[in-house]
Amino acid sequence: MEKKWWQTSVVYQIYPRSFQDSNGDGIGDIRGIINRLDYLQKLGIDVIWLSPVYKSPNDDNGYDISDYQDIMDEFGTMADMDELIAAANEKGIKIVMDLVVNHTSDEHKWFIEAKKGKDNPYRDYYIWRDPVNGEAPNDLKSTFSGSAWEYDEESGQYFLHLFSKRQPDLNWENKKVREEVWKMMNYWLDKGIGGFRMDVIDLVGKQPDIGITGNGPKLHDYIREMNEKSFGNYDVLTVGETWGATPEIAKLYSNPARKELSMVFQFEHIGLDKQEGKQKWDLKPLEINQLKTILAKWQTSLGNEGWNSLFWNNHDLPRIVSRWGNDKEYRVESAKMFAILLHLMKGTPYIYQGEEIGMTNCPITDISQVNDIESINMYHERLAKGYTKEEILHSINVKGRDNARTPLQWDDTENGGFTTGTPWLHVNPNYTEINVKNNLEDPNSVFYCYQSLIQLRKDNPIIVWGDFELIEDTEEEIFAYTRKFEGETWIVIANFSAQERSLNMPVFGESEDIIISNYHRQHADFSKLQLKPYETFAVRVH
Repeated sequence: MEKKWWQTSVVYQIYPRSFQDSNGDGIGDIRGIINRLDYLQKLGIDVIWLSPVYKSPNDDNGYDISDYQDIMDEFGTMADMDELIAAANEKGIKIVMDLVVNHTSDEHKWFIEAKKGKDNPYRDYYIWRDPVNGEAPNDLKSTFSGSAWEYDEESGQYFLHLFSKRQPDLNWENKKVREEVWKMMNYWLDKGIGGFRMDVIDLVGKQPDIGITGNGPKLHDYIREMNEKSFGNYDVLTVGETWGATPEIAKLYSNPARKELSMVFQFEHIGLDKQEGKQKWDLKPLEINQLKTILAKWQTSLGNEGWNSLFWNNHDLPRIVSRWGNDKEYRVESAKMFAILLHLMKGTPYIYQGEEIGMTNCPITDISQVNDIESINMYHERLAKGYTKEEILHSINVKGRDNARTPLQWDDTENGGFTTGTPWLHVNPNYTEINVKNNLEDPNSVFYCYQSLIQLRKDNPIIVWGDFELIEDTEEEIFAYTRKFEGETWIVIANFSAQERSLNMPVFGESEDIIISNYHRQHADFSKLQLKPYETFAVRVH
């Protein structure tokens, strides 16, 4: 496998609305990001994945785009965007743009034209169907609740929207649509961006008439064509959001020989705390053994035919320290545990803003405090089905997307230093104790753990290229694995529990030196190892 710059990189995701407000309107903006680049440089990251900043009416926080070649007024101007790309590049940080091309906003000029009538040249840019017996064409459901078909009175036809009804799906079978997309991608690539994160890219090959949404038969043809006509001509990172991917499917996307993408996001581990066959809101406890099995499978099964992305968090997921860690008495220890466990695996790690300071979920007590369209729709749908308000709010507090979207906590001043105005979404009240300023002043903070892990990856080829093997013979709460490369062996051990655990692995002898630890551990004797709550460390072994 030819070595690429993104295999040794660490990516930091910015959700611009919640990162830093520079003008006091309560909404994060591009100027705010420019003002904080020194902080990101200190952390050591190589890439920023920027959630959408394009022109948008904001029905789904920017994932409904009305103009791909303009910037949302609240975020700034294209001149600001050009300045951000240049300023980041100067600091050795590449900007990866969020590419949202499964759908547009209903305010995009293509859709405004398409609605004018069946003979409009843009009509076929979207997916329209006649009613069947006076009803929707079939029972396809939207991810955001309800039917995926919306009736258009004017033309007497339905259009498809797999998300909000204000996000009509593009018709990728139309060659003109694909050409428009390639042209837009090249516009951004020519500005010097470092690549694309591709929103729900596995849906663009959909065949709605037969109920196929993800992984349609033409999907990989489209992605190969995209590679050939756009980013394949540049040295950039591309990552696809692919909810339904198995390792075999992931190889189709990310095997270099196929000329598709650099890597994909797979979400198999992310579904482990929901009931089988149910929605994400139907909760069940995490089984650590399942987590170990799935992460180990993805570490080993791609071989040289693909590349992993490594993540716990993003703008759609609750914060991991609250979800599977302990965000009370062991917040710092468990935040570091998740960091060490993930960053010493094979693949490109992604850090979501605030993860590096141990930010937590932010529970709410009433639906009026919720901004996220997915949570709000689910609330009303479940209320109508007879669920109690308490049950629904419990699910939202555990899994709702607003948990990740509360503003970044910079310091202990009002609103956590995010804005001088009224923030668009409530700031987590724990900002006085959890913030960037406190983290930077404390040498034992979560921030410096992440900084060390990023530097370790730069300095140690074993992290990037080494073989991974799960150590199977441990009790469930112990997640342990080896990395091996060119005669060197590292062992990573994590206690996923708030209780002390003992571990007996005499086969490994005594450790040579501790590489990183969340408890200042100096030494490890594998014949009698006592692990503190959430204790995690990596060692070189003889």
